[in-house]
Amino acid sequence: MNDLRSAIRTISDYPKPGIEFRDISTLLGNPRAFRRAVDELVQPYAGSRIEKVAGIEARGFILGGAIAHQLSCGFVPIRKKGKLPHQTVSISYALEYGTDEMEMHVDAVTRGEEVILVDDLIATGGTATAAVQLLQKLGAEVVAACFVIDLPDLGGARKIEALGVPVRTLVGFPGH
Repeated sequence: MNDLRSAIRTISDYPKPGIEFRDISTLLGNPRAFRRAVDELVQPYAGSRIEKVAGIEARGFILGGAIAHQLSCGFVPIRKKGKLPHQTVSISYALEYGTDEMEMHVDAVTRGEEVILVDDLIATGGTATAAVQLLQKLGAEVVAACFVIDLPDLGGARKIEALGVPVRTLVGFPGH
């Protein structure tokens, strides 16, 4: 795990003072680290009957597409409101200051399909919780939520687990 950790750039005071932003663009640009991250996220589910991987905009698209390819299953984009061209279902969720909405196509998953949710990072869990609820609203069975990075002090992984969804992370940054 140390080589994955070292492949992640930390940018201090971004997007505001006091924040340590964990940037996976350096991991994505490193072929060995990128492959290792995808392989480690895929490994527990190889050979299982995962039918779709859902990725949260935007870094979840990069990781989720690679994971879906490895698992030979479909990919579902979960996007900010107004970005998808077909009929959608949406959910509102709380941000630090205000609310936002995300959506997916109404026909992206079918009742009972086994789905893995993917994003780059789990922090407070607001976005990931909303994504799980959105998938469940359409009847998908969310079998796991996978992230490269966990900021455990912010409690997001515990929120996802409280929904009955196991969480898989590769690198933790305690104290974020």
